[in-house]
Formats: sequence, C-alpha cells, structure tokens
Amino acid sequence: MTQLRVLIVDDEPLARMRLQRQLGTIEQCSLVGEAADSESALLQVQLLDPDLILLDIEMPGGCGLALAQQLAARDCPPAIIFCTAHDEFALPAFATSAVGYLLKPVSIEQLRQAMAKVQRLSKPQQKLLQGTRKHPGRNRIKAVSRLGVELLLVNAIRCLIADSKYVLAHHPAGETILDESLKELEREFGARFVRVHRSTLVAREYIVGLRKEGGHYRVELEGVTEAPLVSRRMLSSVKTLIAEIC
Repeated sequence: MTQLRVLIVDDEPLARMRLQRQLGTIEQCSLVGEAADSESALLQVQLLDPDLILLDIEMPGGCGLALAQQLAARDCPPAIIFCTAHDEFALPAFATSAVGYLLKPVSIEQLRQAMAKVQRLSKPQQKLLQGTRKHPGRNRIKAVSRLGVELLLVNAIRCLIADSKYVLAHHPAGETILDESLKELEREFGARFVRVHRSTLVAREYIVGLRKEGGHYRVELEGVTEAPLVSRRMLSSVKTLIAEIC
C-alpha cells in the first residue's frame, strides 16, 4: 500500500500535536509538515507536495474551505480531510476535494478509517473523478455515520430510499443515513436518479434489470444486493427506461 505523505494545517498547537501523535500510530503514513494558516499551508504544499492534508476550517487569515478550493484547482490536488469543531460547514465542503469531514476531538479510529479511504484513492484518481462527473452540482452529500459527519460520493450511490425519519443511501460499501429529504435530493440530482416508487430513487447508470417477485417488480442494481420495489404507478415508465438502457 502506498505511503501517504501528510500535512497538518491547524492554527491550534494542541490540535496539531494531537493529530501528530495519532498519525504516529497509523501505518503507511508519514508527517511531512505542519502549518498554522492558509498562506503557510500553500507554501508547504508547493514545497512538499503532500498526498493528504488534515485541514481545520476556522483559522485566522483565511478559511480552510477557501484553501481547499484553491488546492482543488491544482493539476494534481492533495486529498483533504477536514478536522473541525463545527458540523455546520459540511455543506459548503461539498464543493471542495475533501474525502472526509471529522468533528473534533478526532478519535484515532475516525482518523484511521478516513485515511484508509484516501489510501484507496490516489491523487491522479481523484483528479480523474473530479474531471469526469457526468452531472453538474455537488459530487458529495453530507452523511451521518458512526464516524460523525462524512461526505458520500454521489456517483457511488445506487439508490435512495426514504423512511419515516430519514433517507438511506445504498452503495457498495453499505448503507448511509443522509441529512436531506428525498424531495430535495430528487430536485438536485434528477438527471442522475429516477423515481421508481414514492419513497425510492435509483441511479440510472447502475440499473441492470427488472425482476418479478410475487405480484411485484423490483429493480436490480449493479454493486448492491438491495433491489428496490417498483410501484404499480411507476412500472410502465420504469420498463420503458430499462428497455432503453439495458
């Protein structure tokens, strides 16, 4: 597995020390530098070319979100994991190249799991991902998991199923609770997802077929075992769509 070269950017010395100690217990990574503000961080990135930045958001002299946007414009941007005390910045972070959003105090297990994601996605792969989005708008959605607040890649989602209190996103890695309503998601991502039931949206590009189960039909999706139920009202349009794409 590739060794990750990590840069810590945080204006709080104690926060930097805590992350430094945690990094020392994680294999396949090395700390290459630290910065206390955006200006110093940009210089460090130019000099050190890190693979990953652990980035605070609220810092004197410049916001971490603005720094992330600047870095995302580079030819080969580093991966970014936000480490912040504020969950309200997760939504603005969607437009950046962040692959994680961790709330302070960050635990070693949270950091280890977030970094494992980075190790599976190299900088060239991230650039390719950013440049090949098929649909406009956000490419990540705020998600709630046992790790806290995360950013889930939209193009990894196979289907979105609404329950009474939340929306579940099904993807190859499992299920994730989203912090938005199905109606809001359909309004923004209607070009990517199609409604097959009043409580369900499925990703068009991952539809592989339609199967009959008893007196009902279910959509089969690539990469997940979940096969969403198709309502009688939507069945005709779903069959037409599948005939076109399959």
